[in-house]
Amino acid sequence: MKKNIVLIITTMLSLSGYSQINFEKGYYINNANQKIECLIKNIDWKNNPSYFEYKTSENANSETATIKSVKEFSIYNITKYVRSTVDIDRSSDFINALTNEGSPQFKEEELFLKLLIEGNANLYSYEDGNLTRYFYNKDNAKIEQLIYKKYLNSVNNIAINSSYKQQLWKDLNCETFDLSTFKNLDYSKKDLMNYFVTYNKCNNLQYTIFEKKKKKNPFNLSIRPGLNISSLSTSNVISSSTDLNFGNKLTFRLGLEGEFVLPFNKNKWSIIAEPTYQYFKAETEIAYQKVKVDYTSIELALGVRHYIYLNENSKLFINASGVLDFPTNSQFDYEFGGDLPIDTTFNLALGVGYKLNNKYSVELRYLSNREVLKNYMYWGSEYKTASIIFGYSLF
Repeated sequence: MKKNIVLIITTMLSLSGYSQINFEKGYYINNANQKIECLIKNIDWKNNPSYFEYKTSENANSETATIKSVKEFSIYNITKYVRSTVDIDRSSDFINALTNEGSPQFKEEELFLKLLIEGNANLYSYEDGNLTRYFYNKDNAKIEQLIYKKYLNSVNNIAINSSYKQQLWKDLNCETFDLSTFKNLDYSKKDLMNYFVTYNKCNNLQYTIFEKKKKKNPFNLSIRPGLNISSLSTSNVISSSTDLNFGNKLTFRLGLEGEFVLPFNKNKWSIIAEPTYQYFKAETEIAYQKVKVDYTSIELALGVRHYIYLNENSKLFINASGVLDFPTNSQFDYEFGGDLPIDTTFNLALGVGYKLNNKYSVELRYLSNREVLKNYMYWGSEYKTASIIFGYSLF
């Protein structure tokens, strides 16, 4: 079962590059200021790209254009990137990396900046991993970074250089703005976009918003009943005559899955968390007595999911999760002698599945071996489970 799931996952990953990432109508402008209409591969970039793939027609082979040869490219009504040589401060915001230098440490770089607001006053963004910077210009002037930097002051407390507020006050002001407008202005995409829209409106200037519409609710909640095929065996290094094998059992499981869809790469990645009720009850016999096991627990699977779109209504997915297990009143019950309370270890889960209309799903899942007698030095155990899980999205 494990080998089959691994094979399926490998096959699905090999296909994932073709799923729901389409070549869409757009253009690019080359160094000779020629505008070339084309089809651009929309991969919903999280980080600002330095190149992109395009086709001159539906049936043409794909080609690659880089920042060295392209001044601007756009997918119509979706996104637009502009090449610019700018001064950028890449200082980290992580506490253990902060310095006592409050001024930005600029370095000149050639970048594709993502245009968020286009008009008389333009707002751009640049993302690279955990780094996010915003840039602006007005009346086709040189593009500048809006300055925001965390640092340690003279007593090693965290301070913030928020010079972006002074920059906007100086260059992009309006008679309706007051000090509270800038005091409450965060260095965030939402706040800055709202500011630039308000500025353009206030001055009766035309503008365009380049920002995809986000999924109304990036959180999904699903009820997930299913069936487990589980096996349990134990061994004792001192006496093999006490080894136990309870065989395979078909049992019921019930989970409630929360899923947060990440807002990039065409919503193909998500973070999942699923508490699940599961149990295993069985009886076996060794030479001189009967032994029962009563194992009930709440599992908590935490992991990531990747979707592979087949069409607008259906998609495949793969999961990888770590599983925490919380047994309740669970033990091995010996007919004669003491009982062995169950205490378990962390294990892993791999799954593949299919989802229809973002509502109904089915998943095959394999859980790696879980030790259920971790507190006993001379005992070993193997608890393995394969599951078929049915899902229904509540919202």
